[in-house]
Amino acid sequence: ATRFGEVSPPPPGRTIHGVATAMFPALVPGNTARRVARVAGSASGGWDVCATFRACCFDQRMRRPFSSKAPPPFLDPFAPPPDASTFPEYTPKDYFKFQLVHQSSKSNARVGRIHTPHGTIETPGFVPVGTNGALKAVPHSVLGNGADLNLMFANTYHLMLQPGVDVVAQAGGVHKFMGRNEPVITDSGGFQVFSLGAADATTDAMDELKKRTKSKHKDGQGLIKRITENGVTFKSYRDGSVYTLTPESSVEAQKKLGADIIIPLDELPPYGIDFDTLKQSLFRSHRWEARSLRTHLLNPARQAMYGVVHGGVNDELRKLSAEYLGSLPFDGYAIGGSLGKNSEELFQMLNKVVPLLPRGKPNHVLGIGDELSIRACVPLGIDTFDSTFPTRSARHGSLLTKTRGRINVRNSKFKTLFEPPCYECVCSLCRNHSVAYLHHLDKAREPNAWTLATEHNLHYMGTMMRELREAIARNEV
Repeated sequence: ATRFGEVSPPPPGRTIHGVATAMFPALVPGNTARRVARVAGSASGGWDVCATFRACCFDQRMRRPFSSKAPPPFLDPFAPPPDASTFPEYTPKDYFKFQLVHQSSKSNARVGRIHTPHGTIETPGFVPVGTNGALKAVPHSVLGNGADLNLMFANTYHLMLQPGVDVVAQAGGVHKFMGRNEPVITDSGGFQVFSLGAADATTDAMDELKKRTKSKHKDGQGLIKRITENGVTFKSYRDGSVYTLTPESSVEAQKKLGADIIIPLDELPPYGIDFDTLKQSLFRSHRWEARSLRTHLLNPARQAMYGVVHGGVNDELRKLSAEYLGSLPFDGYAIGGSLGKNSEELFQMLNKVVPLLPRGKPNHVLGIGDELSIRACVPLGIDTFDSTFPTRSARHGSLLTKTRGRINVRNSKFKTLFEPPCYECVCSLCRNHSVAYLHHLDKAREPNAWTLATEHNLHYMGTMMRELREAIARNEV
């Protein structure tokens, strides 16, 4: 070493797995100073320092020997992911295909069909979320009985903790375990894991569309123990046991679940962080997604994998992410990460990102599914949306209707409204019961209130998506 910040190529035997060690004369008699620099080799044969020096001393008077254990190999947080040339070229699958039915002449909206091993997904489409492999308050059969919703979301994180992916695998996979012979998509578990972090306290973070908040699953300190290049280690909210989720283990878990569409592991940074921190997170997500994709390609198992585009609301990073992931052999693309603090930022970001994605593959917006957002995003070319919005709203007394708009049946004015919530709806609630009856069930805390309201809201979402597809086909959207 010549001086601080520069390291000459170490002599033979002084390099251990990319860690260069140089010995320096002691400044104090009886002491030996050792400085260890994590370095990376350059094409010229020199070394580029990628981290600060770490200095350790051995003082005979301390009678404590210096640890000879080398530090773990260092990875520059800005290290780029593997080049696309290291992956095989994408080849069309006989079990997964996106079919463009109609491209609107008025906007980027399109009608399509996603063909999967368990059926066809009509797009644009809404995807209800069954967190534990089940929709809350209703059986998943309601999705096909009039609601006309083809795809269902299940969460790997929750199924990993209960009952365990091995149990689901023994049952024959998530479809047989649930008794569902229609398409299912699972996530990597990353969103739920990173949501276990400490609740966001900054003003910007609290205004985020998708934010970390306190919940029954965590306290204010969060349940994440550490995040490394290898993956993320966290405590179970159920029993406190410790799990480590890596790109490889996430894919292996989803292989056991056997969904039609799976998602690679990614990092979920909060809104409002500085550019360098966001860029580091983006590069880590890209490296994790590349590892996930390699694991998936070893055993595709008739599953499709969507890459997840990141970059927050930063145009430069979103472009970088869309172009890099678009060069890899993913079957489709999801748009995730921080989606902005309001709908306007979301729409602006999507307007720039969607045109960068391969047009011959399907796309999906993660965690967004309210009516306003869907109606604004469909003209941008979005194919599918997932959200707990309609089912969660139903459990809080909120009904989505065509004839009355959005109403809350807990309002006292509905106590004597002996009419169906919506005359145009064919769900069980609207065909057989009045708003007053649902108001009564909710006040009495009868579980059937949640069932009727949830089924109704799912019918509303299915009808809305069908009408949007028909409008696109007429070039009205």
